[in-house]
Amino acid sequence: MFMRYSDTDRIYDELLLNRIQAGDRRAGERLAARWHPRLMRTAYRLLRDEEQARAAVQEAWSGICKGWRRLRNPSRFPAWAYTILHRKCADQISKNKKHRSLHAVAVEDADISVAPRGEDKVTIDQAFDRLSDDHRTAALLYFGEGLTIKEIAEVTGTAIGTAKSRLFHARRQLKAALDDEPNEGET
Repeated sequence: MFMRYSDTDRIYDELLLNRIQAGDRRAGERLAARWHPRLMRTAYRLLRDEEQARAAVQEAWSGICKGWRRLRNPSRFPAWAYTILHRKCADQISKNKKHRSLHAVAVEDADISVAPRGEDKVTIDQAFDRLSDDHRTAALLYFGEGLTIKEIAEVTGTAIGTAKSRLFHARRQLKAALDDEPNEGET
């Protein structure tokens, strides 16, 4: 379900960023091709709406492309890109909450149009959906995108202790939700 961000991936992305900063347009296209699915996956998991996720990722890419030549330390790209995406998603979440409160209508979460890949995926998705926005963000960035606690703190604009606490509580809630699921054969 989740893919870890390896050291090899980090080094390759740093190389691409260095090439972008040297004016290599194709390096920018390669980096975008590598990162668009990651950002889209994260935005969907945060927003739980495919259209809103696409819009947030598009806005995030606009900011990323405007600023990647000024990024002084290419090794910071993952945290920097997720910070931009996180802000766009947080803005959308705020708009959604405001819209719901103004109209006092319960809005059901949209289902992604991709068929689930088995019962386990559905169970895990449901467990993630029960997390608060802050806990879900921390868990997705850690488990799904392989960011460190320090990078999660940077992305979310919180102290390292806060990021660590959110991840701790997310883990605990996920474990409880997954342990509550009956095993096959149990009644």
